[in-house]
Amino acid sequence: MLFDRVKVFTVRLDNARAGADPVFSGGQAVAGRVLLELAGPVRVGSLRLRARGRAHVHWSESRSSGSSTAYTQSYSERVEVLSHRTTLIGPDTGEITALPAGCHEFPFSFQLPPTLVTSFEGKHGSVRYCIKATLHRPWVPARRARKVFTVIEPVDINTPALLAPQAGAREKVARSWYSYHGLVSLSAKIDRKGYTPGEVIPVFAEIDNSSTRPVLPRAVVVQTQTFMARGARKQKRTVVASLSGEPVGPGRRVLWQGRALRIPPVGPSILHCRVLHVDYTLKVCVDIPGTSKLLLELPLVIGTVPLHPFGSRSSSVGSHTSFLLDWGLGTLPERAEAPPEYSEVVADDVAAVEQSPFPLPQEDSSVSLGGPFFAYIQEFRYRPPPLYSEEDPNPPSEAMRPRCMTC
Repeated sequence: MLFDRVKVFTVRLDNARAGADPVFSGGQAVAGRVLLELAGPVRVGSLRLRARGRAHVHWSESRSSGSSTAYTQSYSERVEVLSHRTTLIGPDTGEITALPAGCHEFPFSFQLPPTLVTSFEGKHGSVRYCIKATLHRPWVPARRARKVFTVIEPVDINTPALLAPQAGAREKVARSWYSYHGLVSLSAKIDRKGYTPGEVIPVFAEIDNSSTRPVLPRAVVVQTQTFMARGARKQKRTVVASLSGEPVGPGRRVLWQGRALRIPPVGPSILHCRVLHVDYTLKVCVDIPGTSKLLLELPLVIGTVPLHPFGSRSSSVGSHTSFLLDWGLGTLPERAEAPPEYSEVVADDVAAVEQSPFPLPQEDSSVSLGGPFFAYIQEFRYRPPPLYSEEDPNPPSEAMRPRCMTC
């Protein structure tokens, strides 16, 4: 092998911390330098720079056509979300540039588009951004240097839609074979739809057990990754946080007065990408022995811009106080339990994914938290907390029971 006079060839971004990928958002300027250290004189044809961002999904499914014929069907889709090219050395005429020995720096700068998809790493897809520099020399293979960077799409939860309370109510008959055991009712409410990692969701709920069997209430935050290609879709659901209550005996009613459910450092919601989505849901469920679970789903949006406590765009103090008065006084913060498997939380009849023109794959319920740990949530270091024993709160009096569970 011939002696290569290029000793160092790398891409560095300004204001990037050592050992961490730099973080940007749409509309920001990306500035940096291409560093080139030469051991001797070098003739350079061109030095080109390219910034690229891609959203890519891919998965395979086993299919059968007949009694003995089997084949594999692959689904793949790719979307270019960022493309920028520039030339640092070498005009289009193809002239050769001679560089002397020593260190050389070639600065660059470009503007990101105003809207970009958040960086993401999932089981069947990803959104990745990088800057690649390519050095062309006569009669020598091209040298390439690569620098990865992270993009976070700003999701401001201080909007009317994300500050609106979310509520719902459901009921179910407890049965075993042909025996009727009574009715179980569930009502739940949260103060808003949008939250950021590290925040606590106060869960207000009423569980009315009119059956003859004890039931077990709990609440979980579920992340749903949806990958789309060629008219088909693949979903992966993961429980990222959970809490469990004490069993509710027959003929009893229990009120959750702001039970605390903390959001771990997960990636934000991705709602505007053509090939993949990341959604979150708060699921409040009641396990009924001998009957499928009673499930109530409230939509969540995980944002990047936290709540303004006293800003003009934040929810008013009066409305928040009224919310607490409607549901009783808040309780002391509680520690959430380690997340269970998703299949343990959701009944089979509500776990099906949406229909598509192609046969849908089976849902993958393995627990694996997708997405990078972004800079804005690095202060939260999530470790699955140990299981613990909760004290059974005193049953609420009739005066504390809310009269309208859906308002």
